[in-house]
Amino acid sequence: MSPYFTDHHSLCRVPLAIGYLYLSLLLSSFMTAHAQVLQSCTATTNCGVGLYCGNCPALGKTQPICTRGQAIIPNSIINGLPFNKYTWLVTHNSFSIVDAPPLPGVQRLTFYNQEDTVTNQLRNGVRGLMLDLYDFEGDIWLCHSFRGQCFNFTAFQPAINTLREVESFLSENPTEIVTIIIEDYVHTPKGLINLFTNAGLDKYWFPVSKMPKKGEDWPTVTEMVQENHRLVVFTSVASKEAEEGIAYQWKYMLENEAGDPGVKPGSCPNRKESKPLNSKRASLFLMNYFPTYPVETEACKEHSTPLAQMVGTCYKAARNVMPNFLAVNFYMRSDGGGVFDALDRMNGQTLCGCNTVTACQVCSCYLCNINCFISMLWFSCFWKQRIKIVQIFYPIPPGVGGCTASIFFPTSSWLILEIFQSLGPGPPSKFIPAEIMKSCFYPLKCEIYSCALIG
Repeated sequence: MSPYFTDHHSLCRVPLAIGYLYLSLLLSSFMTAHAQVLQSCTATTNCGVGLYCGNCPALGKTQPICTRGQAIIPNSIINGLPFNKYTWLVTHNSFSIVDAPPLPGVQRLTFYNQEDTVTNQLRNGVRGLMLDLYDFEGDIWLCHSFRGQCFNFTAFQPAINTLREVESFLSENPTEIVTIIIEDYVHTPKGLINLFTNAGLDKYWFPVSKMPKKGEDWPTVTEMVQENHRLVVFTSVASKEAEEGIAYQWKYMLENEAGDPGVKPGSCPNRKESKPLNSKRASLFLMNYFPTYPVETEACKEHSTPLAQMVGTCYKAARNVMPNFLAVNFYMRSDGGGVFDALDRMNGQTLCGCNTVTACQVCSCYLCNINCFISMLWFSCFWKQRIKIVQIFYPIPPGVGGCTASIFFPTSSWLILEIFQSLGPGPPSKFIPAEIMKSCFYPLKCEIYSCALIG
């Protein structure tokens, strides 16, 4: 198991409904007797909500089983944090779809990276799209090409078609945020900004003027939704930031090397255009995890243990900063949980210090922090005495709203409450109830707060 995925399950108070998605899966299993993750299936319709029926011959698993097919949107668990505090799923070459028809009379010669439409990707929890845009036939097209030129045998479709899918999704889902990362070969003056305007996406545009320039936090997701700045767009061409108001990607984002260098075990080098991964001058981090030559049947193997290990490697390379974007090929391919489980673990550690985002709650998340946890020893639990409440007011990140956590204990002079801190070597600290308590505080640090006895 990767170091960053250390199991802290025993320290985390998992909610009774361990995340909205898991709750719906559980209820579905009772009501319809659909198979759950890792159970046998013959078709996706045999599986529960949000699951997909597939196998993984690359790992010797030839019998079809139900695997995860949808991501848990992290801000549906803990909302109101800065945009750069979450990890989002990104599809590499989102448009390069296996069954996409070629141009009439042309045999397409290129590699494919995904299996379903962009609309379906978004519905399954993908929140980042990587698009290659080219001038072609007097328009701007999506092409998976080479030498900076689009050919009829590498062309997919006019880009406006895919961007209209994005517009429809944002219109139908007014609290969702989508990021588009463009590999830009468009030379038409004002071509990109006009394309997005014609697709109806200008009304969702996150302005460059509001992007943090020196590695500061982004606005909160709540603020982005309230202001309808729900489309974040980056280009690979630096001059277009001034010319068209489209953010130059590597001014705001760190990125590891794509292709085979990005999947080499134990290594996570930065892309040459990017600042070093341990730089503090950019507050977003894109982790590429896909081989140079995509092989559909190998993706399930890539999305198992090697993915978890590579996340740990890149986390360390970035000086213990979790990637904000995880870009993959064939995102639904796995031997069980795949990229969806990896995302849950990444968000769980960042948002509440737990081993999965489903263990996070607005209140309990502070108690399962991996850097600071609480253990209470009751020395007089069996004494039948009046119960009092120590009500501990936890600090809440802006936009989350207030909450409290209450601890019940017998009021006895023999009672000792010990609060242990896992902050490194040395004996644990001890405090007396209702005097001083060191409580866990987002993000992964401890502050001193007082407690108050109430009757």
